[in-house]
Amino acid sequence: MSTKTRNLLFVNIMNNEDVHYVGKRIKEIRLQKEMKLVDLAIKSGISKGLLSRIENGRTIPSLPVLFNIITTLNENPSSFFETMGQGSNSPFYMLLKKEEYSAIEKEDSVGFNYFSIFSRSFSDFTFNAVLLLLEPDAKREMVTTDGMEFIYLASGNIEYKLGDETISMEEGDSLFFDGRVPHLKINNSEQTARILVIYLLFNK
Repeated sequence: MSTKTRNLLFVNIMNNEDVHYVGKRIKEIRLQKEMKLVDLAIKSGISKGLLSRIENGRTIPSLPVLFNIITTLNENPSSFFETMGQGSNSPFYMLLKKEEYSAIEKEDSVGFNYFSIFSRSFSDFTFNAVLLLLEPDAKREMVTTDGMEFIYLASGNIEYKLGDETISMEEGDSLFFDGRVPHLKINNSEQTARILVIYLLFNK
């Protein structure tokens, strides 16, 4: 595949609503091939941490990194992107019914249920909107994101651990912060919390 064709493919995927699924697609293929995350990272010439953030939608890979990963997976770039870019035909809007929200997997966790709502890439950043249903006593390690995050607590009560601080949030509260600071949502209540999470990821 020529460099020009690769660039056109990359521009196409980074400008449609399915950009969020690049990481998901990488993870699906890796698991199908029974490859460990660390093995794919080493063979692709990147760190395990970077690959983990890519797979979990917490960073956008550069063009060389993305194609190194695809090549290491022995995938054809055209096949890799073939299921993407199939959104609304309207240039003015994109309507998604709640039943169309797709479940997405992130880091190993218990009680963190993510659903993709919308994703769009711009020149300097990528916009991702997801719905998080945070179950009582949900568990996960602290994580980082290569971008800014905005959360709106639609229902429930949670605590947000942000670096060394712990912030209490009630229904209707919102929080905007630098995702590069280690963070974790905690639900010590008896009800599932509904959280809108907006990611503004820095494009490489």
